[in-house]
Amino acid sequence: MDVEKLRRMAGAVRTGGKGSVRRKKKAVHKATTTDDKRLQSTLKRIGVNSIPAIEEVNIFKDDHVIQFINPKVQASIAANTWVVSGSPQSKKLQDLLPGIINQLGPDNLEHLKRLAEHLQKQAPAANRKQDENDDDVPELVPGETFEAAATENQAK
Repeated sequence: MDVEKLRRMAGAVRTGGKGSVRRKKKAVHKATTTDDKRLQSTLKRIGVNSIPAIEEVNIFKDDHVIQFINPKVQASIAANTWVVSGSPQSKKLQDLLPGIINQLGPDNLEHLKRLAEHLQKQAPAANRKQDENDDDVPELVPGETFEAAATENQAK
C-alpha cells in the first residue's frame, strides 16, 4: 500500500481534534456484585451453613414446580432460613410427577395425593367447556356435505 494513503486513514481514525487531551486513566467498569456481597455478609451474620451433595431442589407452587438442578443450598435452622441459589427452571407439575414420586418420602405422599385429586377435579371442568362449544357443530353422516347439513339444521 501507499504510505500517503495509510497516513490519511490513520488521521481519519482520531476521535478528537488536533491537540485534544488524551485520557490519562483507563476507565475501570465495576461489576455489580455489591448486592451479592451484601447478601453473603447478611447470611454470614445469621449463621448460615452450606449443605453439600444436594443434586436437585423442587419448590411446588400451585400447578407448577420451580426446579433447581445442582443448586448451592445453605441453611440456618435457628433462624428458620433456607437459601437456594442456582439457575431455576419452571415446569408443569404433570411433566415432573413420575420422576418426583420415587423421591418423596411417606410424609409428602399424602400431600401429592391431594394435589392429584385437585388436578383431576379441574380437568373435567375444562373438558365440559369444550363439549359445550362442540354443540354448535352439526354431526355429519358419510356422504352428506356441510351445506346440506347446514340447511337441514336451519329448517329445524
